[in-house]
Amino acid sequence: MDNAPGIARLLDVMRRLRAPDGCAWDRAQTLPDLKPCLLEEAYELLEAMASDDIPHHVEELGDVLLQVVFQCQIREEEGRFNFDTVAAALAEKLIRRHPHVFAGADAATPDAVLRQWERLKKEEKDGARSALAGVPKSLPALLRAQRVQGKAKNSGFDWPDRSGPDKKIDEELRELREAVAKDDKAAVEHEVGDVLFSIVNLCRFLGVDAEAALQSANARFSRRFGHVERSAQRDGKNMRDCPLEELDAYWEEAKKQDN
Repeated sequence: MDNAPGIARLLDVMRRLRAPDGCAWDRAQTLPDLKPCLLEEAYELLEAMASDDIPHHVEELGDVLLQVVFQCQIREEEGRFNFDTVAAALAEKLIRRHPHVFAGADAATPDAVLRQWERLKKEEKDGARSALAGVPKSLPALLRAQRVQGKAKNSGFDWPDRSGPDKKIDEELRELREAVAKDDKAAVEHEVGDVLFSIVNLCRFLGVDAEAALQSANARFSRRFGHVERSAQRDGKNMRDCPLEELDAYWEEAKKQDN
């Protein structure tokens, strides 16, 4: 399938929008202006990926692609680079980082491919850089924990099996309870962070995406809490005035509906 006509048309549309007689809003945008747009579109794409709504998935992929094309057009106007520059650089990087496909190297398993990718990436950037240097500090904390743990694993710094993170969680929970007992607020925050980090590590060993698991828990809580709200309203009660036992009964009803 030849996608070039679609890309060419998209680039032409973007140039037209940014032309002197184009769209006033599009012409006014700068790279800093587009930062929140990119973040919002990325999160909307993540939601679309979690559903079976194919047209919605196509739409959200298009919105993310728009952000790429928009930035390329701004840089093209500055005489820095254009969309073709980005596409060509990406193609070359993919070839370079996949020598097992394009150059006869050996990497037969996904783990071997990842280790090779990280090694080549480090060689390209700067061999003296930390393996964690490529993980953006601006990532959400849960996602960044997953990424830095994965990078450390690829460098050979990891537990031999699941018992390691299991014991680490127990250790960190004990230290958290000690900090709470001392009423040391700074220590409590420190230990809570260590507990969360250790749980993410266990998720990795269990093959569970910690971000997806927490998102699912958030959705589950919101759904069940909504049932509690509706049940109290149905019974003509204010939630604030309901005893905890009654609210818990509503909650158990919601749990049964989930099963």
